[in-house]
Amino acid sequence: MATPANATTFSGEVWAELRLADAGDVPHIHALIHQMAEFELLTELFAATHELLTSTLFPSPPRPPFTSFTALILDLSPSPLPASGSSTIASHRLDLSASPLADPEAAAFASPRGGGRVTAGFVICFPNYSTFLSKPGLYVEDIFVRAPWRRRGLGRMMLSAVAGKAAELGMGRVEWCVLDWNKNAIDFYEEMGAEVLPQWRICRLTGAALDKYKGDQEEGGGSKAAE
Repeated sequence: MATPANATTFSGEVWAELRLADAGDVPHIHALIHQMAEFELLTELFAATHELLTSTLFPSPPRPPFTSFTALILDLSPSPLPASGSSTIASHRLDLSASPLADPEAAAFASPRGGGRVTAGFVICFPNYSTFLSKPGLYVEDIFVRAPWRRRGLGRMMLSAVAGKAAELGMGRVEWCVLDWNKNAIDFYEEMGAEVLPQWRICRLTGAALDKYKGDQEEGGGSKAAE
């Protein structure tokens, strides 16, 4: 298959960094979420905007990572990455000598950090709580790698980093959802030691079904006071 004319080819050593995102990453996060919705055949549910992502993921003042909504960005670089201090969650070196990689979206996903970096994926997670364990945990809302960079060990790197952070913080577990038709993902998660729980179902209130409950607390409180 011919390489697209506008693709950037990566070969030899490539350095991967999973880092804390900031507001400058919002355009790429938004585009990656849309790509994920396309992959999952759920674009009719996509309603994210730059403004909402900025206000919810990067409030002012900022919250400490992993204590609230936490966004992580996966950047790839053709040259060694300088130490980024506390913003780096994990790093990994890829050897593409035997199989150079063409990324047709490299220009569109140029990292705001510069230096020839390309953004290839993201993770969004936040704390939850297990009453059975009496411990907090981390819930992974999304983990996604762009198509050219899949099957290179990057998803494993990202999920391992989140699990490692949860263990480091003394949390009880890490949880996430997977679509039942995505056998490749299910096999990958089970290979990593995750238990898939078919007896559980997701229950969700959203949109009009959620909005109809507005004011119920006030009305209920008024009725109680009148009794």
